[in-house]
Amino acid sequence: MTGSAPDPSAAGGVKKPGPDKGSVTPTEIELEVSRGRSTGWTIFGLVFGALLIWRLGTVGQWAGVALVVMGAYHAWNLAQSFLHAPGTIIVSEHEVSLPRGLCMSRPVVVKPEDITAVYFLRRSVPWNHAAPVLVIEMGAKAMTFPRDWFASEADQRHIVHALLRDKLAASTAAGDEPSA
Repeated sequence: MTGSAPDPSAAGGVKKPGPDKGSVTPTEIELEVSRGRSTGWTIFGLVFGALLIWRLGTVGQWAGVALVVMGAYHAWNLAQSFLHAPGTIIVSEHEVSLPRGLCMSRPVVVKPEDITAVYFLRRSVPWNHAAPVLVIEMGAKAMTFPRDWFASEADQRHIVHALLRDKLAASTAAGDEPSA
């Protein structure tokens, strides 16, 4: 295949009917880790912060301390990316597994019925996150997954469609009318 278009058969979230006509294979989307950003901020924060602490006065030293703290935080994120594989979002008929962070162990596992809402934030996004942000609400808790954690925006849509498919199936099985 030529061009820059992604291969649709290579997408991790492609849903195909299983042996039973009603069964659907689980949707699995692996998150993408970008070590370049963490590496850059680690080097910049630690080196430039140390330089500010060493060469400037009180105000410059406080700015240097802030940069060193930021560099240390990004160094911790970088170390986590080497220690833990990127998380995977898995949506099946019986459970939903959501990673607690990009490269963190012990994902949150819930039943599809426990998810109360799933939506995108496109405009109300923090300045340090790429839009859109996928938000999955579970009662009082909400988990956010920024665009830069996914290979493409289509992966985020696969998760939304899989969660809504399970919600629609649960509501029709209970005899409720699906709400639009």
